[in-house]
Amino acid sequence: MITRRPDVPSISASRPSGDGLKRAALLGLIAALALGSLCVGPAGLSPGEVWRGLVSGAGVDGLIVRDIRLPRLILSLCVGASLGLAGAAMQGLLRNPLAEPAIFGAPQAAAFGAVLVLYSGFSSALSFALPAAAIVGASISVAAILLVARRGAGLVTLILAGLAVSSLAGAATSLAINLSPNPFAVTEIVFWLMGSFEDRSMRHVALALPFIAASVAILFACGAGYRALTLGEETAQSLGVDVARLRRLTVAGVALGVGGGVAVSGAIGFVGLVAPHLARPLVGPDPQRILLPSTLIGAALLTAADIGVRLAPSVTEIKVGVVTALIGAPLFLWLILARRGALAGEA
Repeated sequence: MITRRPDVPSISASRPSGDGLKRAALLGLIAALALGSLCVGPAGLSPGEVWRGLVSGAGVDGLIVRDIRLPRLILSLCVGASLGLAGAAMQGLLRNPLAEPAIFGAPQAAAFGAVLVLYSGFSSALSFALPAAAIVGASISVAAILLVARRGAGLVTLILAGLAVSSLAGAATSLAINLSPNPFAVTEIVFWLMGSFEDRSMRHVALALPFIAASVAILFACGAGYRALTLGEETAQSLGVDVARLRRLTVAGVALGVGGGVAVSGAIGFVGLVAPHLARPLVGPDPQRILLPSTLIGAALLTAADIGVRLAPSVTEIKVGVVTALIGAPLFLWLILARRGALAGEA
């Protein structure tokens, strides 16, 4: 007599044959948005003019494409991808579809570091002072969370520690704005906190890209661990997953990506919340398979928002962080209402 083993959820789920087509469609969308980003602006350019500007770099077209729009495009793609991936990683680690990168306080701490530079006026004298201070602020928040995680803290403790760091950084930022004696500095701080890719250069790309690349490598390496966590922490540990190490790597990866992005773009919200929800209908609930489409969707969302701010009829350019909040918040609320049954079961 053959005894049948009880069914056990597989952590090595096969990829549906349509995944390649979906990824190709997302890449095609990103390519179209990238071309649109290079064409759209106060001085509209045709695809042919964009190509000539990229290849030759000569004349006004070359100046506009290479020096102004290309750095902006690269940053919107990289920061959006980083935020989308960070959101998917956080939701995979916490097994909570409402988790977001800001839960560990990295964006708020990075913003506070940048605000200190704006408050002191160093940003006028040193072009790299603002992004450098933002990265230092994010690094301090990461160090604080890692210190807590190293002591074997549970997820609830990590979340509370992140909320404490976030609240402290937010309060310190508000205090700096409140005490600023210079109204022009206050205006600069408020505009920077809204988030924007305006007036960015390849130097900003060079500063943010290593942090974002390190974040992507770390978080994708954690994908199998997120999948195992869907079976519960004890089962994941029995399968060989070091859950404590997985938490530390996720915190470090999220902080590097979000901190590097905030350093050059300011505070941009809702991309990390919405991108994983848009990815789930494409690939299912598997937290490992969600990582790549969330990355691509995050890049597409932020690039589309950056195009939108340039097309909007306005005397001054609308900040991209405002657009992501105006679009992302209602969309996320709609997603919650549409999935309220599933969310109730996952709570």
